[in-house]
Amino acid sequence: MIRRPIHVAGVAALALAGTVAIGGCGGNDSAFVGGGAISTPAVSASPSAPGSGTPSTPDGTSTPAGPTSGWGPDLWSDNEGSSMMGGDGGSWGPGMMGNRMMGNWWLPGTGTRVQTLDQARQRATAFADRLGLRVGEVMQFSRNFYAELEISGGHLATEVLVNPADGAVQIEYGPAMMWNTDYGMHHGSRSQVRISATQARSIAQQWLRAHGNTLTAGDPEPYPGYYTLHTMRAGKISGMLSVNASTGQVWYHTWHGTYIATSQR
Repeated sequence: MIRRPIHVAGVAALALAGTVAIGGCGGNDSAFVGGGAISTPAVSASPSAPGSGTPSTPDGTSTPAGPTSGWGPDLWSDNEGSSMMGGDGGSWGPGMMGNRMMGNWWLPGTGTRVQTLDQARQRATAFADRLGLRVGEVMQFSRNFYAELEISGGHLATEVLVNPADGAVQIEYGPAMMWNTDYGMHHGSRSQVRISATQARSIAQQWLRAHGNTLTAGDPEPYPGYYTLHTMRAGKISGMLSVNASTGQVWYHTWHGTYIATSQR
């Protein structure tokens, strides 16, 4: 299958996501933006996920529509294969944002399919080693593998995706890319943390209820600049969303597909 790069529209969607939260469910592609008033969030129009079609609903009533092309450099390339953000096509971080960006955002695949959680952990570890991080929880979805990266002491650093087709690893779309103040596009920014973990869970639950489903928000996991929470159905993981720790914006992760399994090791 020919992989087609995502052009200006995809980049614009990512850039816009820094100020507008992405919608991820129902027939209304909107998300609540907490701002300073958590109890009365405003409704904002939201762009689509990079490379996605119709966003999925968190209660699983429609097929998740994650990115269909563009792992790593391809997401930022034009038709000629040159990086739209100034990189060399081999890495996102330093090439795109300069030497101050911490680490390499992209690890090319080996060409071997990744089919198990252990294999995904091995690929995520190869990526984490570049940043001096270690791999925590690894999850398998129908579209990709997801892994949490940690610093020493178990504090969460960032989130990555592993491509099951060839083992390529990249910083995750959405919050990890746009909101993470240590490992994202806005590295070095120190936005004030105005939303507590308890408030983040309340915002997430309010957002889920407003979109007319019966999912519940799990425990918030703090990353630099935001929280990520599992969405739960009858006590079982369904998907995940993130809440910005400064603005209260909600970003539903539309790109994973159906949840399959988790490795805590």
